[in-house]
Amino acid sequence: MRPLIKTLSTGTYRRAARAFAPFCLFWVICQPLPGLAQGKPAPSDNPAAGQPAALRDGQHDFDFGSGTWHTHIKRTVDPFDARSSSIELDGTVSSRTVWGGRAWLEEIQADGPNGHWEAMTLFLYNPQTHQWSMNFLNSQMGTLGAPLIGAFDREGHAELISGDTFKDRAVLVRGVWTKISADVHEYAEHYSDDGGKTWKTWFVGHKTRVPASEVKPVPVVANDFDFDIGTFKSHSTRLLRPLTGSTKWVETDGTTVVSRIWGGKGNLAEVHIEPPFGPIDFLALRWYNPTARQWFLTFANAANGTAGVPLAGVFKDGRIDLYDAEPMDGKQVLVHFAIWPTSKDTGASEQAFSADGGRTWEVNYKTRYTRIPGK
Repeated sequence: MRPLIKTLSTGTYRRAARAFAPFCLFWVICQPLPGLAQGKPAPSDNPAAGQPAALRDGQHDFDFGSGTWHTHIKRTVDPFDARSSSIELDGTVSSRTVWGGRAWLEEIQADGPNGHWEAMTLFLYNPQTHQWSMNFLNSQMGTLGAPLIGAFDREGHAELISGDTFKDRAVLVRGVWTKISADVHEYAEHYSDDGGKTWKTWFVGHKTRVPASEVKPVPVVANDFDFDIGTFKSHSTRLLRPLTGSTKWVETDGTTVVSRIWGGKGNLAEVHIEPPFGPIDFLALRWYNPTARQWFLTFANAANGTAGVPLAGVFKDGRIDLYDAEPMDGKQVLVHFAIWPTSKDTGASEQAFSADGGRTWEVNYKTRYTRIPGK
Protein backbone atom coordinates (compact mmCIF):
# COMPACT_ATOMS: atom_id res chain seq x y z
CA MET A 1 0.00 0.00 0.00
CA ARG A 2 1.33 3.44 -0.92
CA PRO A 3 0.24 6.34 1.32
CA LEU A 4 -1.62 9.47 0.39
CA ILE A 5 -0.29 11.79 -2.30
CA LYS A 6 -2.20 14.66 -0.77
CA THR A 7 -2.74 15.29 2.92
CA LEU A 8 -6.24 14.56 4.15
CA SER A 9 -6.43 17.95 5.84
CA THR A 10 -5.47 21.03 3.86
CA GLY A 11 -3.14 19.24 1.44
CA THR A 12 -0.02 21.37 1.12
CA TYR A 13 2.05 19.07 -1.03
CA ARG A 14 1.87 16.28 -3.56
CA ARG A 15 4.21 13.70 -5.00
CA ALA A 16 6.36 15.33 -7.65
CA ALA A 17 6.19 13.98 -11.19
CA ARG A 18 9.46 12.51 -12.41
CA ALA A 19 10.91 11.37 -15.70
CA PHE A 20 10.05 7.77 -16.53
CA ALA A 21 11.60 5.07 -18.67
CA PRO A 22 10.85 5.03 -22.44
CA PHE A 23 7.26 4.68 -23.59
CA CYS A 24 6.56 1.04 -24.38
CA LEU A 25 5.03 1.32 -27.86
CA PHE A 26 7.80 3.81 -28.65
CA TRP A 27 10.18 1.08 -27.51
CA VAL A 28 8.46 -1.50 -29.75
CA ILE A 29 8.62 0.82 -32.76
CA CYS A 30 12.35 1.36 -32.37
CA GLN A 31 13.33 -2.31 -32.01
CA PRO A 32 14.92 -4.10 -34.98
CA LEU A 33 13.03 -7.10 -36.29
CA PRO A 34 14.55 -10.55 -35.65
CA GLY A 35 17.26 -11.24 -38.21
CA LEU A 36 18.02 -7.54 -38.80
CA ALA A 37 20.48 -7.16 -35.92
CA GLN A 38 23.97 -6.23 -37.01
CA GLY A 39 25.87 -9.28 -35.83
CA LYS A 40 26.42 -10.99 -32.51
CA PRO A 41 29.15 -10.43 -29.94
CA ALA A 42 32.14 -12.76 -30.16
CA PRO A 43 32.10 -15.62 -27.67
CA SER A 44 34.30 -15.27 -24.63
CA ASP A 45 37.25 -17.60 -24.05
CA ASN A 46 36.06 -17.85 -20.47
CA PRO A 47 32.23 -18.07 -20.35
CA ALA A 48 32.22 -17.46 -16.59
CA ALA A 49 34.28 -14.30 -16.83
CA GLY A 50 32.42 -11.16 -15.91
CA GLN A 51 29.21 -13.02 -15.02
CA PRO A 52 27.43 -11.49 -12.00
CA ALA A 53 26.26 -13.67 -9.16
CA ALA A 54 22.81 -15.15 -9.74
CA LEU A 55 19.99 -13.04 -8.30
CA ARG A 56 16.93 -14.59 -6.69
CA ASP A 57 13.75 -14.63 -8.75
CA GLY A 58 11.37 -12.31 -6.91
CA GLN A 59 8.38 -12.50 -9.23
CA HIS A 60 6.27 -14.16 -6.52
CA ASP A 61 7.38 -11.88 -3.67
CA PHE A 62 3.94 -10.34 -3.22
CA ASP A 63 1.98 -13.59 -3.29
CA PHE A 64 1.49 -13.31 0.47
CA GLY A 65 -0.77 -10.31 -0.16
CA SER A 66 -3.36 -12.05 -2.32
CA GLY A 67 -6.89 -11.45 -1.07
CA THR A 68 -8.81 -8.77 0.82
CA TRP A 69 -7.47 -7.06 3.94
CA HIS A 70 -8.68 -4.71 6.63
CA THR A 71 -6.21 -1.87 6.95
CA HIS A 72 -5.66 0.47 9.86
CA ILE A 73 -3.64 3.51 8.77
CA LYS A 74 -1.82 6.01 10.91
CA ARG A 75 -0.21 8.98 9.21
CA THR A 76 1.84 11.70 10.84
CA VAL A 77 1.06 15.11 9.36
CA ASP A 78 4.68 16.35 9.70
CA PRO A 79 7.16 13.57 10.49
CA PHE A 80 9.95 16.11 11.05
CA ASP A 81 8.02 17.84 13.86
CA ALA A 82 7.99 15.91 17.14
CA ARG A 83 4.82 17.79 18.16
CA SER A 84 2.93 16.89 14.96
CA SER A 85 -0.56 15.44 15.10
CA SER A 86 -1.53 12.25 13.31
CA ILE A 87 -4.53 11.02 11.32
CA GLU A 88 -6.00 7.53 11.54
CA LEU A 89 -8.14 5.76 8.94
CA ASP A 90 -9.72 2.33 8.55
CA GLY A 91 -10.53 0.63 5.29
CA THR A 92 -10.04 -2.24 2.88
CA VAL A 93 -7.22 -3.30 0.55
CA SER A 94 -7.87 -5.81 -2.25
CA SER A 95 -4.73 -7.33 -3.79
CA ARG A 96 -4.20 -9.67 -6.72
CA THR A 97 -1.69 -10.69 -9.33
CA VAL A 98 -2.12 -9.36 -12.90
CA TRP A 99 -0.32 -9.66 -16.24
CA GLY A 100 0.43 -13.34 -15.75
CA GLY A 101 2.33 -12.69 -12.52
CA ARG A 102 4.52 -9.89 -13.89
CA ALA A 103 2.64 -7.30 -11.85
CA TRP A 104 0.69 -6.92 -8.61
CA LEU A 105 -2.34 -4.68 -8.10
CA GLU A 106 -3.67 -3.13 -4.87
CA GLU A 107 -7.01 -1.33 -4.77
CA ILE A 108 -7.46 0.72 -1.60
CA GLN A 109 -10.37 2.52 0.07
CA ALA A 110 -10.46 3.97 3.55
CA ASP A 111 -12.41 6.39 5.74
CA GLY A 112 -11.14 8.85 8.34
CA PRO A 113 -11.91 12.17 9.98
CA ASN A 114 -11.65 13.98 6.64
CA GLY A 115 -13.87 11.64 4.67
CA HIS A 116 -13.48 8.85 2.13
CA TRP A 117 -10.23 8.14 0.30
CA GLU A 118 -9.41 5.74 -2.56
CA ALA A 119 -6.09 4.81 -4.12
CA MET A 120 -4.42 2.20 -6.29
CA THR A 121 -0.90 0.76 -6.39
CA LEU A 122 0.56 -1.11 -9.36
CA PHE A 123 3.74 -3.07 -8.61
CA LEU A 124 5.81 -3.97 -11.68
CA TYR A 125 8.57 -6.60 -11.61
CA ASN A 126 11.82 -6.02 -13.51
CA PRO A 127 13.25 -9.44 -14.44
CA GLN A 128 16.62 -7.91 -15.32
CA THR A 129 17.31 -6.21 -11.98
CA HIS A 130 15.03 -8.49 -9.89
CA GLN A 131 13.47 -5.36 -8.39
CA TRP A 132 9.94 -4.07 -7.99
CA SER A 133 8.68 -0.58 -8.86
CA MET A 134 5.74 0.73 -6.86
CA ASN A 135 3.45 3.07 -8.84
CA PHE A 136 0.79 4.89 -6.81
CA LEU A 137 -2.39 6.74 -7.78
CA ASN A 138 -4.79 8.75 -5.63
CA SER A 139 -8.34 8.93 -7.02
CA GLN A 140 -8.75 12.55 -5.90
CA MET A 141 -5.78 13.76 -7.95
CA GLY A 142 -5.07 11.07 -10.53
CA THR A 143 -1.37 11.91 -10.84
CA LEU A 144 1.19 9.13 -11.20
CA GLY A 145 4.20 10.01 -9.08
CA ALA A 146 7.75 8.71 -9.07
CA PRO A 147 7.85 5.00 -8.18
CA LEU A 148 9.57 3.52 -5.19
CA ILE A 149 12.04 0.87 -6.40
CA GLY A 150 13.63 -1.99 -4.49
CA ALA A 151 13.51 -5.67 -3.63
CA PHE A 152 12.71 -8.31 -1.04
CA ASP A 153 15.58 -9.92 0.84
CA ARG A 154 15.95 -13.65 1.44
CA GLU A 155 14.16 -13.27 4.79
CA GLY A 156 11.03 -12.00 3.04
CA HIS A 157 11.26 -8.32 4.00
CA ALA A 158 11.10 -5.58 1.37
CA GLU A 159 12.69 -2.14 1.11
CA LEU A 160 11.91 0.24 -1.77
CA ILE A 161 13.52 3.68 -2.17
CA SER A 162 12.82 6.90 -4.07
CA GLY A 163 13.27 10.66 -3.87
CA ASP A 164 10.46 13.16 -3.35
CA THR A 165 9.62 16.52 -1.83
CA PHE A 166 7.96 17.41 1.47
CA LYS A 167 6.91 21.03 2.00
CA ASP A 168 9.09 21.98 -0.99
CA ARG A 169 12.18 20.29 0.51
CA ALA A 170 13.90 17.33 -1.14
CA VAL A 171 13.64 14.13 0.91
CA LEU A 172 14.40 10.45 0.50
CA VAL A 173 11.50 8.02 0.84
CA ARG A 174 11.76 4.44 2.07
CA GLY A 175 8.91 1.92 1.97
CA VAL A 176 9.26 -1.23 4.09
CA TRP A 177 7.20 -4.44 4.38
CA THR A 178 7.53 -6.31 7.68
CA LYS A 179 5.61 -8.64 10.02
CA ILE A 180 4.60 -10.73 7.01
CA SER A 181 2.50 -13.84 7.71
CA ALA A 182 -0.47 -15.61 6.14
CA ASP A 183 -3.01 -13.32 7.79
CA VAL A 184 -1.09 -10.18 8.84
CA HIS A 185 1.45 -7.81 7.34
CA GLU A 186 2.52 -4.23 7.73
CA TYR A 187 3.71 -1.50 5.40
CA ALA A 188 5.50 1.61 6.68
CA GLU A 189 6.92 4.61 4.88
CA HIS A 190 9.71 6.83 6.19
CA TYR A 191 11.24 10.17 5.20
CA SER A 192 14.85 11.28 5.50
CA ASP A 193 16.19 14.82 5.00
CA ASP A 194 19.81 13.98 5.90
CA GLY A 195 20.78 11.53 3.17
CA GLY A 196 19.45 8.45 4.95
CA LYS A 197 21.30 8.91 8.24
CA THR A 198 17.99 9.10 10.10
CA TRP A 199 14.46 8.20 9.08
CA LYS A 200 11.14 9.58 10.31
CA THR A 201 8.03 7.41 10.10
CA TRP A 202 5.11 9.21 8.51
CA PHE A 203 2.84 6.36 7.42
CA VAL A 204 2.00 2.91 8.82
CA GLY A 205 -0.61 0.56 7.39
CA HIS A 206 -1.36 -2.53 9.45
CA LYS A 207 -3.31 -5.16 7.49
CA THR A 208 -5.24 -8.20 8.68
CA ARG A 209 -6.89 -10.65 6.31
CA VAL A 210 -10.65 -10.48 5.74
CA PRO A 211 -12.29 -13.93 5.39
CA ALA A 212 -13.55 -14.58 1.86
CA SER A 213 -17.11 -14.96 3.16
CA GLU A 214 -17.05 -11.35 4.42
CA VAL A 215 -15.70 -9.70 1.26
CA LYS A 216 -18.15 -7.23 -0.29
CA PRO A 217 -18.19 -6.49 -4.05
CA VAL A 218 -16.93 -3.07 -5.15
CA PRO A 219 -19.47 -1.02 -7.17
CA VAL A 220 -18.34 -0.45 -10.76
CA VAL A 221 -18.53 3.03 -12.34
CA ALA A 222 -19.24 3.26 -16.09
CA ASN A 223 -16.74 5.21 -18.21
CA ASP A 224 -15.77 6.02 -21.80
CA PHE A 225 -13.43 3.01 -22.08
CA ASP A 226 -16.19 0.44 -21.47
CA PHE A 227 -16.29 -0.37 -25.21
CA ASP A 228 -12.77 -1.76 -24.86
CA ILE A 229 -13.40 -4.25 -22.04
CA GLY A 230 -12.91 -7.87 -23.12
CA THR A 231 -10.51 -10.10 -25.06
CA PHE A 232 -9.56 -9.20 -28.63
CA LYS A 233 -7.53 -10.58 -31.49
CA SER A 234 -5.35 -7.84 -32.99
CA HIS A 235 -3.72 -7.25 -36.35
CA SER A 236 -1.02 -4.57 -36.50
CA THR A 237 1.08 -2.89 -39.16
CA ARG A 238 4.31 -1.15 -38.21
CA LEU A 239 6.38 1.36 -40.16
CA LEU A 240 10.06 0.48 -40.02
CA ARG A 241 12.45 3.32 -39.09
CA PRO A 242 9.89 6.11 -38.53
CA LEU A 243 10.78 9.73 -39.35
CA THR A 244 13.49 8.61 -41.80
CA GLY A 245 11.47 8.65 -45.00
CA SER A 246 10.94 4.89 -44.82
CA THR A 247 7.91 3.44 -46.62
CA LYS A 248 8.38 -0.20 -45.56
CA TRP A 249 5.65 -1.66 -43.38
CA VAL A 250 5.50 -5.06 -41.71
CA GLU A 251 2.53 -6.90 -40.20
CA THR A 252 1.88 -9.02 -37.14
CA ASP A 253 -0.95 -10.45 -35.04
CA GLY A 254 -1.55 -10.57 -31.31
CA THR A 255 -4.02 -10.66 -28.44
CA THR A 256 -5.24 -7.91 -26.10
CA VAL A 257 -7.10 -8.53 -22.84
CA VAL A 258 -8.67 -5.45 -21.19
CA SER A 259 -10.16 -5.56 -17.67
CA ARG A 260 -11.66 -2.98 -15.34
CA ILE A 261 -9.79 -2.03 -12.18
CA TRP A 262 -10.38 0.31 -9.30
CA GLY A 263 -14.17 0.09 -9.53
CA GLY A 264 -14.10 1.27 -13.15
CA LYS A 265 -11.89 4.32 -12.54
CA GLY A 266 -9.24 2.67 -14.68
CA ASN A 267 -8.42 -0.40 -16.70
CA LEU A 268 -5.50 -2.66 -17.58
CA ALA A 269 -4.76 -3.88 -21.11
CA GLU A 270 -2.49 -6.93 -21.32
CA VAL A 271 -1.02 -7.02 -24.82
CA HIS A 272 0.81 -9.87 -26.53
CA ILE A 273 2.49 -9.30 -29.91
CA GLU A 274 3.47 -12.31 -32.02
CA PRO A 275 6.39 -12.58 -34.52
CA PRO A 276 7.79 -10.95 -36.53
CA PHE A 277 7.58 -8.05 -34.01
CA GLY A 278 7.67 -10.34 -31.03
CA PRO A 279 7.12 -12.23 -29.02
CA ILE A 280 6.65 -9.05 -26.99
CA ASP A 281 4.36 -8.50 -23.99
CA PHE A 282 3.40 -5.17 -22.50
CA LEU A 283 0.85 -3.74 -20.10
CA ALA A 284 -1.19 -0.57 -20.57
CA LEU A 285 -2.54 1.22 -17.48
CA ARG A 286 -5.30 3.76 -18.19
CA TRP A 287 -6.88 5.93 -15.51
CA TYR A 288 -9.08 9.00 -15.18
CA ASN A 289 -7.96 12.21 -13.48
CA PRO A 290 -11.13 13.88 -12.12
CA THR A 291 -9.37 17.18 -11.50
CA ALA A 292 -7.95 17.55 -15.01
CA ARG A 293 -10.93 15.73 -16.56
CA GLN A 294 -8.46 13.79 -18.66
CA TRP A 295 -7.53 10.18 -19.19
CA PHE A 296 -3.92 9.10 -18.75
CA LEU A 297 -2.15 6.14 -20.32
CA THR A 298 1.19 4.57 -19.52
CA PHE A 299 2.84 1.39 -20.77
CA ALA A 300 5.24 -1.13 -19.24
CA ASN A 301 7.07 -3.78 -21.20
CA ALA A 302 7.81 -7.24 -19.85
CA ALA A 303 11.51 -6.91 -20.67
CA ASN A 304 12.17 -4.39 -17.88
CA GLY A 305 8.89 -4.02 -15.97
CA THR A 306 9.10 -0.23 -15.89
CA ALA A 307 6.25 2.24 -16.47
CA GLY A 308 6.70 4.67 -19.34
CA VAL A 309 5.93 8.34 -19.87
CA PRO A 310 2.18 8.94 -19.36
CA LEU A 311 0.18 10.28 -22.29
CA ALA A 312 -2.87 12.45 -21.61
CA GLY A 313 -6.04 13.10 -23.56
CA VAL A 314 -9.83 13.37 -23.66
CA PHE A 315 -12.67 11.54 -25.35
CA LYS A 316 -14.61 13.30 -28.10
CA ASP A 317 -17.36 11.56 -30.06
CA GLY A 318 -16.29 8.19 -28.72
CA ARG A 319 -12.60 8.53 -29.68
CA ILE A 320 -9.70 9.42 -27.41
CA ASP A 321 -6.54 11.19 -28.58
CA LEU A 322 -3.58 11.20 -26.19
CA TYR A 323 -0.28 13.09 -26.49
CA ASP A 324 3.14 13.45 -24.92
CA ALA A 325 6.74 14.39 -25.86
CA GLU A 326 9.68 11.98 -25.79
CA PRO A 327 13.29 11.72 -26.99
CA MET A 328 14.08 9.69 -30.10
CA ASP A 329 17.65 9.26 -31.32
CA GLY A 330 18.65 12.24 -29.18
CA LYS A 331 15.89 14.52 -30.51
CA GLN A 332 12.59 15.45 -28.92
CA VAL A 333 9.50 14.28 -30.81
CA LEU A 334 5.78 14.47 -30.11
CA VAL A 335 3.82 11.24 -29.72
CA HIS A 336 0.12 10.85 -30.55
CA PHE A 337 -1.87 7.72 -29.67
CA ALA A 338 -5.57 7.31 -30.50
CA ILE A 339 -8.09 4.51 -29.90
CA TRP A 340 -11.76 4.25 -30.86
CA PRO A 341 -14.54 1.68 -31.43
CA THR A 342 -15.50 0.84 -35.01
CA SER A 343 -18.46 -1.35 -34.01
CA LYS A 344 -19.80 -3.18 -30.97
CA ASP A 345 -17.10 -5.86 -31.29
CA THR A 346 -14.30 -4.14 -33.19
CA GLY A 347 -11.94 -1.23 -32.60
CA ALA A 348 -8.86 0.52 -33.90
CA SER A 349 -5.80 2.39 -32.65
CA GLU A 350 -2.99 4.37 -34.25
CA GLN A 351 0.29 5.89 -33.14
CA ALA A 352 2.05 8.80 -34.87
CA PHE A 353 5.21 10.87 -34.31
CA SER A 354 5.91 14.51 -35.11
CA ALA A 355 9.40 15.98 -35.43
CA ASP A 356 8.23 19.55 -36.15
CA GLY A 357 6.20 20.44 -33.07
CA GLY A 358 2.92 18.96 -34.28
CA ARG A 359 2.72 20.70 -37.66
CA THR A 360 2.92 17.34 -39.45
CA TRP A 361 2.46 13.78 -38.21
CA GLU A 362 3.69 10.44 -39.52
CA VAL A 363 1.60 7.39 -38.57
CA ASN A 364 3.88 4.48 -37.69
CA TYR A 365 1.67 1.89 -35.95
CA LYS A 366 -1.88 0.79 -36.80
CA THR A 367 -3.89 -1.88 -35.00
CA ARG A 368 -7.33 -3.32 -35.62
CA TYR A 369 -9.10 -5.30 -32.87
CA THR A 370 -11.80 -7.99 -33.13
CA ARG A 371 -13.54 -9.28 -30.00
CA ILE A 372 -13.21 -13.01 -29.32
CA PRO A 373 -16.79 -14.28 -28.81
CA GLY A 374 -17.65 -15.12 -25.22
CA LYS A 375 -14.67 -13.24 -23.77
